[in-house]
Amino acid sequence: MSCDEKTCEFFEPGHRACGGCGPALAARLITRATGENTIIVASTGCMEVFSTPYPETAWKTPWIHSLFQNAAAVASGVEASIKRQGRDEKVVVIAGDGATFDIGILCISGAFERGHDITYICYDNEAYMNTGIQRSGATPYDASTTTSPAGKYSTGNQRPKKDLPAILAAHGSPYVATTSIATPKDLMDKVTRAINTEGPCYIQVHTPCCTGWGFDGAKTMEIGKMALDCGLWANFEMVDGEIVKSRKVKRVPVEDYLKSQKRFRHLFKPQPNEAEIAKIQAIADRNAEKYGIDIKPKK
Repeated sequence: MSCDEKTCEFFEPGHRACGGCGPALAARLITRATGENTIIVASTGCMEVFSTPYPETAWKTPWIHSLFQNAAAVASGVEASIKRQGRDEKVVVIAGDGATFDIGILCISGAFERGHDITYICYDNEAYMNTGIQRSGATPYDASTTTSPAGKYSTGNQRPKKDLPAILAAHGSPYVATTSIATPKDLMDKVTRAINTEGPCYIQVHTPCCTGWGFDGAKTMEIGKMALDCGLWANFEMVDGEIVKSRKVKRVPVEDYLKSQKRFRHLFKPQPNEAEIAKIQAIADRNAEKYGIDIKPKK
């Protein structure tokens, strides 16, 4: 291709995503980084539905639709086949958090244990958005979903977000990273590093969902940045199981981030639920300590 791959578009406009869709922006940035010589395997999910309504497609690279649960297994077979043929395409999985954290974790574990040279990218919008905003293993604590609804006897999801980066690092992955659509250069740099690292690599991309989270689609990037600034999301890199780099922030309290989304609005009505908000603040504080994201004050 004559243009610089970092500025070429391999995910076309005209798809059917919501205005302000975080996963759509993630797809555009991911494919800019992966470039032309890539085979993409995609699970069932929001991105599959809005980007490939038959007979249309938004993808300009080879693209394979798997079942909800087996994208990593399909990618493993593709990788083994092209290796046997002596070809050099990069094999990339793009799947949502439901297909990654829950339904597909068995196939992911197998692919990483076997050491396939693939890059698995999860676009994490923190629930099953395509099928009705149900809770997933990636749903944050106290978020209201259709299967963990807030109400008189509940404050929403009562389980912590699954630490999938740590799980896949424990499988021996040479490179694991988290990033956000709110940090486009960081996202593309990490994807570039992953596809050029031999072995099974994992990237988790924070992709705010205006429909499922309940915010104006014009504020998607703002919401993503707010998650980073309060510490409920951290951008970091792990090499051979060790955290080697994290994005430093001057952290702010979690309240403004929570107030910005309908899924957390029950925590402030009829008055702020200080006890539950404090639990969420504690999650952000633990993230800050674990990943070392706080900017240290100057002495």
